[in-house]
Amino acid sequence: MSSSQTKRPLQSLKSRALNGDIRVPGDKSISHRSLMFGGLAIGETKITGLLEGEDVLATAEAMRKLGATVTRDEDGTWHVTGVGVGALREPDSVIDMGNAGTGIRLMAGIVATHPITTFFTGDASLCKRPMGRVADPLAEFGAQFITRERGRPPMAVIGTDEAKPVTYTLPMASAQVKSAVLLAGLNTAGTTTVIEPKPSRDHTERMLRHFGVDVDVSINDDGGRTVSLTGPVEMKAADIVVPTDPSSAAFPLVAALINPESKVTIRDVCLNSLRTGLITTLIEMGGDITIANEREEAGETIGDLVVSGKNRLTGIVVPAERAPSMIDEYPVLAVAAAYAQGETRMCGLEELRVKESDRLAAVAAGLAANKVIHRIEGDDLIVTGGEVPGGGMVETHLDHRIAMSFLVLGLGANDPVAVDDANPIATSFPSFEALMRELGANLAPAGS
Repeated sequence: MSSSQTKRPLQSLKSRALNGDIRVPGDKSISHRSLMFGGLAIGETKITGLLEGEDVLATAEAMRKLGATVTRDEDGTWHVTGVGVGALREPDSVIDMGNAGTGIRLMAGIVATHPITTFFTGDASLCKRPMGRVADPLAEFGAQFITRERGRPPMAVIGTDEAKPVTYTLPMASAQVKSAVLLAGLNTAGTTTVIEPKPSRDHTERMLRHFGVDVDVSINDDGGRTVSLTGPVEMKAADIVVPTDPSSAAFPLVAALINPESKVTIRDVCLNSLRTGLITTLIEMGGDITIANEREEAGETIGDLVVSGKNRLTGIVVPAERAPSMIDEYPVLAVAAAYAQGETRMCGLEELRVKESDRLAAVAAGLAANKVIHRIEGDDLIVTGGEVPGGGMVETHLDHRIAMSFLVLGLGANDPVAVDDANPIATSFPSFEALMRELGANLAPAGS
């Protein structure tokens, strides 16, 4: 979303029980990668179920500028004809990644080992986010980076045609950094290795195998993983069915749990074991969630979530080691915690400080505005649940997940909860308002 776009305040009001059978948009992480990998493969990749949010559309346009042919049929099927690893062309203009943190970091990895210069920019939120965490390991391949102060975009990536393979130990669990390094390795002669202290999302590894790349994954003695591949590789086109996004499913999921007598089914959700931390946590809190029709598609586990609001949630301690599997879901987990009986402690949330906004601060401010008892101790967020007064206006900081989370909060609150701008929601979940209203959620323009 452009930072100059007129703000659109939106509020949610106490709603009746939510009921329905829905399909949320396609998984954002998988959608980004399907376009990128299709553009690097030889042949035509057909993609169904692609998330058509602003972030992913920015990646589609980026791949076009790098030489891939990317088209969409009227029925929503996408086609990507790739140019092959090593054959990307230098873009003739700046690539605008909008709000897509995943997009810009993975694209940096791809172009870093191609002999081209690529200029990236983004919206006001993206241009506040640090790129040093990917620029530092990618520089070890031989690429050069020019950024603003503290590694912030706009960013120029001067790729190298003499890339040297890298062995990189992640300082934190980050699928984005891991993926950027592995993608740089695709066009590098020799073996590129990433050592991660804690397992992070593995969509890159799974999808690379789907496109014919040999990716080796081993479990370390400390529970972390070592991931390696040997380049240069040739990727072969492979059709993709994108499952629905568990990070988007999180909003109707929590909404159903906090509204008594709700019954909601969410179809075709990606149930990758490194993405299901929120589901695990909500079940531990007493949430009535069952998985139906579990199956495999293109290397990913998918299934239907059947959710009921019949149980009152109870506060628990959420361990820090679970954070990588639910890093995007903590804002809406904080909403669930606001309705839970007792205290919920979410541990080890330092990564939230460098998302689309400082999400830890933004969540705390939103809870405060709606009179929810909470505190921050170090990198832990502690929420004391119960009745939610509501009545506050929440500043979203151009962050789609903050906007959606607090709109969910308002569905059970005594007084309406408003967000200052609903426009950022379009970056990941353009159908959010329509789907939530379909379930029975009471959403209205703020002040109406």
